Amino acid sequence: MSEAAAEDKPKPKLNLTLVDQAAILLMSLGEGDAAEVLKHMGPKEVQRIGTAMSQLNNVEQQQVQVVLSNFLDEVRTLTGLGMGSDNYIRNMLVTALGSDKANGLIDRILLGGNTTGLDTLKWMEARSVADVIRNEHPQIQAIVIAYLDSDQAAEIMSYFPEKVRLDIMMRVASLDTVQPSALQELNDILEKQFAGNAASQTKSMGGYKVAAEIMNNLDSSMEAELMDAIKEVDEDVGTQIQDLMFVFDNLKEVEDRGIQALLREVSSEVLIVALKGADEELQEKVFKNMSKRAAELLRDDLEAKGPVRVSEVEGAQKEILTIARRMADSGEIMLGGGGEQML
Repeated sequence: MSEAAAEDKPKPKLNLTLVDQAAILLMSLGEGDAAEVLKHMGPKEVQRIGTAMSQLNNVEQQQVQVVLSNFLDEVRTLTGLGMGSDNYIRNMLVTALGSDKANGLIDRILLGGNTTGLDTLKWMEARSVADVIRNEHPQIQAIVIAYLDSDQAAEIMSYFPEKVRLDIMMRVASLDTVQPSALQELNDILEKQFAGNAASQTKSMGGYKVAAEIMNNLDSSMEAELMDAIKEVDEDVGTQIQDLMFVFDNLKEVEDRGIQALLREVSSEVLIVALKGADEELQEKVFKNMSKRAAELLRDDLEAKGPVRVSEVEGAQKEILTIARRMADSGEIMLGGGGEQML
């Protein structure tokens, strides 16, 4: 077969998510090159890819070849690598690569960037971060919570008593900027050996949107209790936060193209469980953005699915919302919640 004919031949379809493909690519690169790539990622991306790496098994040679080919096609249109930010990197990479290789990889990632004391907290387990800041002044606690990614911040909040959660959330909502000297002092307190140089201008931090993102990531019952408590203290603050929150039911407001893109990233099993707790309007929104055949299969699966615990439904819905927010952050889709557009 000629080279031209080989190029024209369609590539076989992969039943792999983009994260799985990234995991295969990194496993193919080897430890050294993988470490160089991972330096450009934050904890959240490393966690997701590390999880995928740990779950890889029976990868066919053809799949590896297609993944590498797809990557090369993508690279031709890009000018560089840039990725965002989570917590369980050590466990994930140890599971995927073994203790020795994983520890070497982690050291190179951490030492390869300008990790500050606050940034170091992003690589720690939520319970450990809660212990670190437990005895700090509430304003210090609020700054830390506002600085971290919303899903990690929400998990940290779960380790505090209800009254403390309320105090922290009210302070997060009222934050706007933080003086560089205050951030530098906080860095020194938290992790002197990782302290970075203070920035020359104030740092934007906190506010209603950050508070809403943290609330979105809380357990549903905890979220409801905290929102009621916030509104008791200040009705306006509670309303402002609630207007910026994006919940599963708000997917009705996402344009069809966005729903279609989201569905490509969600597994069928997670979607089925999530839709068990959705109303008919949202279910129909999903059905109409699938092929006729796929919609029929999904309807059949929903009907055949037995009773599902509320906690499982909420977990599946939160998983989909996490994907939706990630896609919104990268500009792939636009989310609308509370009557407003939220990017």
